[in-house]
Amino acid sequence: MKAADTVLAVTRIAWRGDAAATGTRLVPTETPIALTYNRATHAVMLATPGDLEDFAVGFSLSEGIIDSAADILGLEIVTVPDGIELRMDLATDRLNALTRRQRRMAGPSGCGLCGLDSLAAAVRTMPRVPKGPGLTPAMIHAAMQSMPAAQTLNVATRAVHAAAFWTPAHGLVALREDVGRHNALDKLAGALARRSIAAADGIVLLSSRVSVEMVQKAATMGASVIVAVSAPTSLAIRQADAANLTLIGVARPDGFEVFTHPDRVCPETVPHVA
Repeated sequence: MKAADTVLAVTRIAWRGDAAATGTRLVPTETPIALTYNRATHAVMLATPGDLEDFAVGFSLSEGIIDSAADILGLEIVTVPDGIELRMDLATDRLNALTRRQRRMAGPSGCGLCGLDSLAAAVRTMPRVPKGPGLTPAMIHAAMQSMPAAQTLNVATRAVHAAAFWTPAHGLVALREDVGRHNALDKLAGALARRSIAAADGIVLLSSRVSVEMVQKAATMGASVIVAVSAPTSLAIRQADAANLTLIGVARPDGFEVFTHPDRVCPETVPHVA
């Protein structure tokens, strides 16, 4: 999708004190996105229609529908009267696995666990993530400071979330934006997978709070560290701890708070000795 498709100029009346002025404001586009596999609709999400190839791959990975981007044999983005369809073709074994555990969803932009049919599915067992790099407070601060300038859609609208990936060696590697924080993280997961970048080699950065589904998605990516501007929920902390994932929240210019596995953060990185 073109950048112009992700924003819309709307007319509004702005009040400042007792004075009103008519003008325009850019707002993010929100569109129904259907994710289909071999022409069967699996999920319909409300999302920003940008980076849709990344969204298709990242959603499929986080849902466990595929194990790698190569499991999607074909991907077509089709505009239809009511929205957009992401039409994916899966290999026979992946399609059979999907059929056996079919999960239908209709997710608003603020929802990450719609359509689950059991309590156990909501708090599923997480994979234990790799060790990843050692980090200093200065690195974490630099990572968070790299985000705002790259959030071009949020600069224009002040109404979207971002998920980004930063490494000590390369700085900000990728950033994706969406009206839904879950969608932004799925887009980031897809971007990394399509470029064969290991999520354990850096930090996943979030412009939002950290709820349990964000931890689940990050752990599925193989990320070892999450840093977010807001605080986590209790269940997010519990799941991050179980997944061996370092969860950092309330990351502001004056500091941050580490909630799980603090051993990855130290004043100085310790050289690895074989």
